[in-house]
Amino acid sequence: MTNRRLLVLGLLMTLVLAGVVSFYASSSPDGLAKVAADHGLSANEKSHQLKDAPFAHYGTKGVDNARLSTGLAGIAGVAITLTLGSALVLAVRRRDHGSD
Repeated sequence: MTNRRLLVLGLLMTLVLAGVVSFYASSSPDGLAKVAADHGLSANEKSHQLKDAPFAHYGTKGVDNARLSTGLAGIAGVAITLTLGSALVLAVRRRDHGSD
């Protein structure tokens, strides 16, 4: 299997997991949220500037279908993370090659 084919297959699998399987993730609070609730720290929670962001609360603002909303948020998260990560790798790579 070529590197390009492996990369495309990995990307497709990632998008399927983010877009489809993410809907079935546990709705229970994660470890940090549970510890905060158990120790009374969540009582001090305050509203923040990003509470109305397009992908707040693992959903997509303006999309009423819960399954589609979660899937789109997952796909957007993967796309944003891959874009930022790739840009960082390319920037570091160029810097390393420029110091030769």
